[in-house]
Amino acid sequence: MSILVNNDTKLVVQGITGRDGQFHAGRMKAYGTNVVAGTSPGKGGEEVEGIPVFNSVKEAVEKTGANTSIIFVPAAFAADAILEASYAGIELVIAITEGVPILDMIKVTPILKNNGTKLIGPNCPGLITPDAALVGILPGMIFKRGNIGLMSRSGTLTYEVVNMLTMNDMGQSTVVGVGGDPVAGLYYIDLLEMYENDPETDAVVLIGEIGGDAEEQAADYIAKHMTKPVVAFIAGQTAPPGKRMGHAGAIISSGSGSAEEKIKAFAKAGVPVAKEPSEIPKLLKEKMAKETV
Repeated sequence: MSILVNNDTKLVVQGITGRDGQFHAGRMKAYGTNVVAGTSPGKGGEEVEGIPVFNSVKEAVEKTGANTSIIFVPAAFAADAILEASYAGIELVIAITEGVPILDMIKVTPILKNNGTKLIGPNCPGLITPDAALVGILPGMIFKRGNIGLMSRSGTLTYEVVNMLTMNDMGQSTVVGVGGDPVAGLYYIDLLEMYENDPETDAVVLIGEIGGDAEEQAADYIAKHMTKPVVAFIAGQTAPPGKRMGHAGAIISSGSGSAEEKIKAFAKAGVPVAKEPSEIPKLLKEKMAKETV
């Protein structure tokens, strides 16, 4: 039944009384997401977009049964907000906030693992299971329910590729924006395993970019464990070495992290790599047809 979010998702919006929190809480609710609560210390008892506000995540969980959280708080407080959600028993946290200090995330990550809390982000657009739950800042109108899973380090490329898939009548099961920070939550391998085990996902699109070795690790995992078709695109193919490009993780250094290396890794794993995003629907159709013969 898709991955991570669905009709059973009960969402609490941390920072709901702020500008971004209020705006996106309204959008998520309008999409059909079951937004059951918001939090803002000292403002408990108020309502935002018809959503009850609590002083703490613990109180929100106790009163509403919330199981998922989305974070719209400033970077300096984001790590504490993530931990608050985790200790309150939230199963999945989506951190939209960008600029969260890397050292904060290094401290938070092992605690989340110990608590059994899944994290998407930080510095991500969130995720969506079309026609079920939108948890993030994604433009809901471009998504179409279907059987293609998609995960991406780039927010804007996610929107572009999803729109192309939808225009080619290739709907999506669940789309996840993992974000581009060097230290983040669930990443390619975690999601590949989920898509592989999801009966509603028949194929996967992976959108990567230069920097780090996450794509190379994903290619190795695909070769060893994936039975479903996978196609990829790597952003930053013309980026010069040593220059940061956009995301904190999008930098080529010490001869590693280049688009060429990532493309070679995928080719070795039998994963077609699009030269341009517009090629993805065609490559996906060809890969799916080939593997069903």
